[in-house]
Amino acid sequence: MAPEARIKTFLKNSATALCAGAVVLSSFSLGAEAARRHYRSHHHHLPALAAAPPRALPYPQLPLPFEIPGAQYLPLTWADVKGWSDDDHLAAYKTFRASCRTINAQTGVAEPKALGGSLSEPCRAAKSLELTDDAKARTFFEQNFAPLRISRLGEPDGFVTGYYEPVLEGSRTQTEIYNVPVYRRPSNLFVRGYKQDSVSLPNKGPVYRKIGRRKLVPYYDRGEIEDGKIAGRGLEIAWLKDPTDLLFAQIQGSARIKFDDGGTVRLNYDAYNGYPYTAVGRVLIERGIIPKEEMSMQKIREWMAQNPEGAKDLRRQNRSYIFFREVNLSDKEEAVGAQGIPLTAGRSIAVDKALHVYGTPFFIEGELPIDSERSKTPFHRLMIAQDTGSAIIGPARADLYFGAGADAGRVSGRLRHPMHFVMLVPKGLDPTARAAKLPVPDPRPSEKIAKLFPQTDPAKDSAKDQTKPAAPAAAVAQGKGETVAVANPVPLPVPRPLIEPVEEPRRPVKNRPHRQQ
Repeated sequence: MAPEARIKTFLKNSATALCAGAVVLSSFSLGAEAARRHYRSHHHHLPALAAAPPRALPYPQLPLPFEIPGAQYLPLTWADVKGWSDDDHLAAYKTFRASCRTINAQTGVAEPKALGGSLSEPCRAAKSLELTDDAKARTFFEQNFAPLRISRLGEPDGFVTGYYEPVLEGSRTQTEIYNVPVYRRPSNLFVRGYKQDSVSLPNKGPVYRKIGRRKLVPYYDRGEIEDGKIAGRGLEIAWLKDPTDLLFAQIQGSARIKFDDGGTVRLNYDAYNGYPYTAVGRVLIERGIIPKEEMSMQKIREWMAQNPEGAKDLRRQNRSYIFFREVNLSDKEEAVGAQGIPLTAGRSIAVDKALHVYGTPFFIEGELPIDSERSKTPFHRLMIAQDTGSAIIGPARADLYFGAGADAGRVSGRLRHPMHFVMLVPKGLDPTARAAKLPVPDPRPSEKIAKLFPQTDPAKDSAKDQTKPAAPAAAVAQGKGETVAVANPVPLPVPRPLIEPVEEPRRPVKNRPHRQQ
């Protein structure tokens, strides 16, 4: 037979065999599936085995107390809190009750931080207590809270600055004198996870400009907005004289604008453009223009008034830009904080909302230049966390609110000082009280074993063993009605000798001839 014919015959036979194998395998699988169906239709399912119960822990599962990242704590007694007895506790109590109205009205999803849930207990107690006596207010705090010294990890003190509500002159329309626009939030400003018309937007994280339906790009920075990127869109709430006035109103987060006709508009923070805040005072210090020890808001204003072109560049170093909303407040009411209630001058503070909970009392103690720039006025005051700010970062960092107007601005503008922070923790989270509930662990079994089988060092005891008589093979010790067999001391094992590895002689490599292809 020719080679071509043999190859054709082989391929034909192979194809026939493969087809037969496929038929057999398919018949087998169909038969197996039919057998499984027949079994399921004629036999009951075996009962499922019950899941094994979870192993019980040796100690009860107690919920962890509050945790603040990057912070260190020190439980105190009230006698350890310097200046505690000298404060006006009744004024602090009234401010605390204002925060409690918001806390008591909360429904739905609870505050995720442990401290937020525990604040509801003293707030419920304060709801029915109309206190008019300072001593009773002090007793309320001491009975419902425990003092806890707090600071950033590795640092002894916290740090405070001050803020206020500027009172500015303005106009409802643009004129030659009033030509600095105060903008409300633009409609194309977008934050992931929030609706564009949300009442409250975060003051941290990225912010986008929405183009069309899907395209998102970073929002305009301060320089672009000052150059007119959003001008002419009907976003102007009012007009000011000086861009420095607008800058400081944005830093403070609120403002009162008085018009020539006697009217007033109250502005509050509404949103920002997504860029991190840069302190213009820090820029002046780094450039060697104003010494750090002389830095104040008044110094910044004076330098910017004397250097208009330099002021324009300095403003743009802070790319963050704040948009405002109008609020219905009379001139007798203070600015509204982030908790949603009017602040109290001298008692409200802004804190890091990522770490703390609104309504938490903080006792702040130290010396501040209240009376003058050079003064060291003793400051020991119980204050309530009711606001926040993008520049307020850390566990022991606070912005003290001093009210509205030029005098409040002068005081708050010169505050950049280290202070002692004592956080008042609700008794439900008192670390000392919680530690008393933790069970004492059982004694380690190794302690009993060590008594039964004391370990000895043969090298140290060899000299002693030569002078002492041989010890009995075993002894019996009795105590308190029980008999315990005590074995002879077990010598420690002799350390293994160090054996240097011996190198084996290397075999000569034979050159093998390459095979020719």
